[in-house]
Amino acid sequence: MNGYLTYVAKRFGQFIFVVFTGVTLAFLIAHFSPVDPIEQTVSLLTNFGSTDPRTVEILRQSLRELYGTDGSLLDQYLTFWGRVIRGDFGPSLSAFPTPVMTIIGRALPWTVGLLTLATIISWVVGNTLGAIAGYFRNNRAMKVVGVLVMAMQPIPTYITGLTLVIVFGFLWPILPISGGAQLNLDPAMTWTYVQSVITHGTLPALTLVLVGMGGWFIAMRSLVSNIVTDDYVVYAELGGVPSRTIFSQYVARNAMLPQITGLALSLGNVFGGAVIVEFIFNYPGIGKLMVAGIYAGDYSLVLGVTTISIIAVAAAVFLIDILYPLIDPRVKLG
Repeated sequence: MNGYLTYVAKRFGQFIFVVFTGVTLAFLIAHFSPVDPIEQTVSLLTNFGSTDPRTVEILRQSLRELYGTDGSLLDQYLTFWGRVIRGDFGPSLSAFPTPVMTIIGRALPWTVGLLTLATIISWVVGNTLGAIAGYFRNNRAMKVVGVLVMAMQPIPTYITGLTLVIVFGFLWPILPISGGAQLNLDPAMTWTYVQSVITHGTLPALTLVLVGMGGWFIAMRSLVSNIVTDDYVVYAELGGVPSRTIFSQYVARNAMLPQITGLALSLGNVFGGAVIVEFIFNYPGIGKLMVAGIYAGDYSLVLGVTTISIIAVAAAVFLIDILYPLIDPRVKLG
């Protein structure tokens, strides 16, 4: 037990280090951007009428204090970390005076729901097909599946998404291609609204499943192909153990352990995968929010989304790290 607690403490230290490094880099990249969000906002506000220089300077100073960009680089850095710890990134520049966390809170459930579900589906389908293809290597149907998956793997996400838009939005228009739900429906836990969310999320989710499934399939097929040549599998086959038992208990079960780590990393990276898909389908999630924030020069919003993404990825890795020894006792705790 003491060994496991020491293991958890070490992994927690790594988690803190990763978050600290990632958030620091995000702050520095945003700080050294050639676009000054304060000057951009001042310019936008002063375009509505002539303003004397003193008023403009007061406005500029007020905005710098409001958004934590006042003082030296170290002062700004410490102010930023204080906001991260409090979970307060200040108001949005592009949607003033709405707080950044309020805007992120509206978009976060869409991204987490869509991409988490799509990642899990692609993980289950890809690993299942990959395990079957690796074990039953001479099966013609699985060879065809392997060829199709290998052919789809190099196709970029935006090509897959646009293809689905053309097919199901224009050639065979049975699914919506934009938005998260019907605009005339009030968000509520009613079957009408839930059905609308499901239909609007089908094409974005299908895009992510088709794109992500290939990687799981190839990795799992390779793992199983190596395991089937191990001595304990060969002895089981010679001993007359049924193929289904060997496949499920000996082969697939052992090959699944490395894929669990991959699943945790994929779940943590749902924020990164949101950008392209949500942009194509105009889906109201974190990815679309990030793009809008970059175009608008919304310093606070971009930093808020980036920070939350970094913490999410690090948390997913930390969680799987502390659970993995409980799943696989062969993991060394030292």
